[in-house]
Amino acid sequence: MNSEDLIAALSRDVPPVPRHALGRRVGLGMVVGALMTLVLVGAMGLRPDLMRAMHGATFWIKWTYTISLAICATAATLRLARPDGGVGGWLRLMIVPVLGLALIGVGELAHTPRADWLAMWLGASWKVCSRNVFALSMPIFAGLLWSFRRLAPTRLALAGMAAGMAAGAWGATLYCLHCPETSALFVLTWYTLGMAGAAALGALLGPRLLRW
Repeated sequence: MNSEDLIAALSRDVPPVPRHALGRRVGLGMVVGALMTLVLVGAMGLRPDLMRAMHGATFWIKWTYTISLAICATAATLRLARPDGGVGGWLRLMIVPVLGLALIGVGELAHTPRADWLAMWLGASWKVCSRNVFALSMPIFAGLLWSFRRLAPTRLALAGMAAGMAAGAWGATLYCLHCPETSALFVLTWYTLGMAGAAALGALLGPRLLRW
């Protein structure tokens, strides 16, 4: 029996996979994890000026940054969940929101007295921001790990990194509901560190937990 006949014999009675099964599986894991993260954010407390902040530009700049990274990382995760999946340009595309926020940060510096630069960069919560973003990403990361149990990634470290980054970015997005910081430099530094920590954990655990 040649290879083609063997493959045909093995796949003869295998039912076809629904077209959107992968997206639904990953989406379910992320939504369940995000709901748990949202509960944690609620326990931390929503920022008291949330409704007023949502009428200002700084809130939406912060959300645009985190959501853009989340979309790119989620798209890369979906591609890497397949045996033949590549990331395409999704991970490289994340440099666009990073550079965009960096440019906004440079503009902030240009319009802020030099004596206030350090305070603008550190804000009032730099000691806890990255840690909070990392912690809030963990329920979403756990949901993605659950999703991968019935998927077939082959680039395990990269898939884990993309999943960790997606979890970190969505966790950061929900953290915006609590965090009152507005400086682009603050978000670029401390939010990104938290997301990068989740991505690093995913890369470390991917080869161990995503094996099939």
